[in-house]
Amino acid sequence: LKEMVSDLQGLTVRHALESLGYKNIEEVRVGKLIVMKLNSRSRKEAKRKLDGMCRKLLANPVIEDYQVELIK
Repeated sequence: LKEMVSDLQGLTVRHALESLGYKNIEEVRVGKLIVMKLNSRSRKEAKRKLDGMCRKLLANPVIEDYQVELIK
């Protein structure tokens, strides 16, 4: 989630950790990780395609930031 969006799941995790004795936690943010294997001719093409997938379906750009990382 973008910084300006309240992360209710993160707040819940923070409170649960504090109740278990873990103190001095300033902030918890919970996100999602999507791992995908993709056949592509080049890294540039792969990144372009993945970026399009994120903008069109995988992320809600109004409230979420996303990052594409290529491995290999």
